[in-house]
Amino acid sequence: MTETSSATRDVVDELGPVDWIVVEFPGSRFKGEIVPELQSLVDRNIVRVLDLLLMKKDADGTLEAFELSDLDDSELGALRSYETELAMLLSEDDVTSIAAAVEPGSTAAVLVWENLWAAPFGSAVRRAGGQLVASGRIPVQAMLAVLEEDDERLATDGD
Repeated sequence: MTETSSATRDVVDELGPVDWIVVEFPGSRFKGEIVPELQSLVDRNIVRVLDLLLMKKDADGTLEAFELSDLDDSELGALRSYETELAMLLSEDDVTSIAAAVEPGSTAAVLVWENLWAAPFGSAVRRAGGQLVASGRIPVQAMLAVLEEDDERLATDGD
């Protein structure tokens, strides 16, 4: 068993939680409009982009994955600035699994980021001897569905 170096432990201790998302653009209409908001999150030290992959699934299901250097500026906008910082965390198996979720005729952006805002809390938990044992996310669509159900129930109860 190899021992973790002190420098590595220090870096790991300071990391925030890492999340990933896949955002699909039906009809392959991705033109980089989301870049300014992502850049704002980075500029405000809320997130740090760790990995980024763009993929296109043709109508016949053929998949193409793109490195940032393969795309022109009209498709990327400021995303090209992350090219030298990316950690390439996604494996080939990850890409294959993600591709299965993307509808034919769509473009998808896969983003892996560190939550810098949560790093101090995570570090405090680790220093106190704690560890993360579970995590989850409630999709916005699920929240909207619950709110709509509540509105409908209130409307029928009020009659």
